[in-house]
Amino acid sequence: MKKLQTMAKTKENINPIGFQLHKITTEQFAIIQDAFDSSITEINLSISLKFGLDKENKFIASFVLVQFEQKEKPFLLIEIANHYKIEESAWNELQNSNNKLVIPKGFASHLVMLTIGTLRGTLHCKTENTEFNKFILPTINIAELIKFDVELS
Repeated sequence: MKKLQTMAKTKENINPIGFQLHKITTEQFAIIQDAFDSSITEINLSISLKFGLDKENKFIASFVLVQFEQKEKPFLLIEIANHYKIEESAWNELQNSNNKLVIPKGFASHLVMLTIGTLRGTLHCKTENTEFNKFILPTINIAELIKFDVELS
């Protein structure tokens, strides 16, 4: 079977960055029933991002962790990672003189947006037919989360 390759063009990088989604991993998932009180209507949401790098295989991983909380305690948490294989020529262009990989913020935002979509679907599947299925990840402004290029070593 032929793998499909995606090209992403960013403002910061005139040349498109060739990549493909290689693997999806569920890093964490938990429903903490004791921390949830259905009589409380105030729900807080926290989101964390991080990136991983596998230089040998030319992979970038985008990790997104989401926690639904009440009284500053998580009752539902999920962390998903999308692992992307970067085309070799694009990989070489992303490397700087210090042998670090610099991911333009537009491309990093694109990878995170894809990961958030994956997380949203996984959250639905894992909570289907439970009272926690009503907690849907709202739309997120990625520009507020990623303000600069991402530098990885």
